[in-house]
Amino acid sequence: MTVGDLIDLLSVCDRSAPVRLAMSPFFPMAHRLTEVVQAEAKGRLVVYLAEGPDPSSQLGPLPPEVAVALTWQGPVQAPPRRARRTARRTDGQ
Repeated sequence: MTVGDLIDLLSVCDRSAPVRLAMSPFFPMAHRLTEVVQAEAKGRLVVYLAEGPDPSSQLGPLPPEVAVALTWQGPVQAPPRRARRTARRTDGQ
């Protein structure tokens, strides 16, 4: 993805919405974006989006609906309910 691609994707978003990073598909967490840095890496210019050093930058688990939208998790549904079994008396009554 290029900066132009990112701008195109962001151009349809609400400009007042906070920005979050979704990290780690196997342990999905949300992080606050605090820095944008442009630097040369391996001979080419790269833009990095980063969380800050503040411990409050990690906001906690990613909402399940976001993980599903990212296809990091499948939609989870409660298992079907089964009739409860009753204990049988073994004393003949």
